[in-house]
Amino acid sequence: MELVFIGGGKMAEALVGGLIATDWAPAAQFGIIEPDPARRVYLAETFPAVNLVEESGGADVLIAVKPQHVPDVAASLAGTGTQRVLSIAAGVTIASLEGWLDDGTRVVRCMPNTPALVGKGAAGLAAGTTATEADLNWASSILSAVGTATVFPESQLDAVTGLSGSGPAYLFLVAEAMTAAGIDVGLSPDDANTLARQTLLGAATLLADSPDDPAQLRANVTSPGGTTAEGIKALEAAGVRDAFLDAIRAATARSIELGES
Repeated sequence: MELVFIGGGKMAEALVGGLIATDWAPAAQFGIIEPDPARRVYLAETFPAVNLVEESGGADVLIAVKPQHVPDVAASLAGTGTQRVLSIAAGVTIASLEGWLDDGTRVVRCMPNTPALVGKGAAGLAAGTTATEADLNWASSILSAVGTATVFPESQLDAVTGLSGSGPAYLFLVAEAMTAAGIDVGLSPDDANTLARQTLLGAATLLADSPDDPAQLRANVTSPGGTTAEGIKALEAAGVRDAFLDAIRAATARSIELGES
C-alpha cells in the first residue's frame, strides 16, 4: 500500500476521496485503520476498493485520530517498518511524535481545516528533524488534493491554527449573525438564510479570484454616503476588527497550551 490512514473520520474521508479523485494513487493502494464497526461499514460502502486493515504493514502513515490517542497509535507503529508519518492531530508537536515513534521515523506535522471536506482546505505543514524536502513535497501533495498546502516552521503552526484552522467557525458565526439580522429587519428565516449563505459564497469566490486585496475589494463596494458605508461604520463602531484579532489570538494561545499539555 502507498498510504495507510490511522483513523477513518471525516478528515480522513475527505483526504481519501480527494486523493482518489486526483489520481494520486489507485484506491487499492490506500488502507484505513478504523476500530468503530459502524464507521468501517460506512467506509467500505463509500470506498469499496480501499483496504480496511488492522496494521500499516510498513507503509507510509497518515495519523488522523484525536490528540489523546496519538501515543497509542505511535506505539502500535513500533517495529512495523513504517518510515514516514504525516500527522494531522491538533496540538501534537513534532518533538512528541518523534519521541513516541521509532528512531529515524520521518515526521511531517500538518494543521488542515474543515473546508477540506469540500476540496477547499487550507493546510499548514512543518517538517520534523529528519524529514527531507521530498517528504514535505509528499505531504504537500496529499493536502493539495483537498485544497492548498503551505510550509511553515513549526513555531508558526499555532498561528496557522488560530487563523485558518479555527477560521471557518468564525465565518459560520458571521453567517449566523447575518441570518439573524436579516430576520430582524423583516426577511423570512429561509430567505435570510439563503441570502447570507450566497453572500458569503459570492464574496469568498470574488476574494479568491480577484487580484485586489481585501481592503480594495471592500472599498469597491463601499460608495461614500451609501448603504454599505453605513453598515461598515456600524461594524467599525462595534469593534469588529478587534473582535477578530482577539479571536485569533485566543485560538493561537489555546493551541500553544494544548501542545504543552
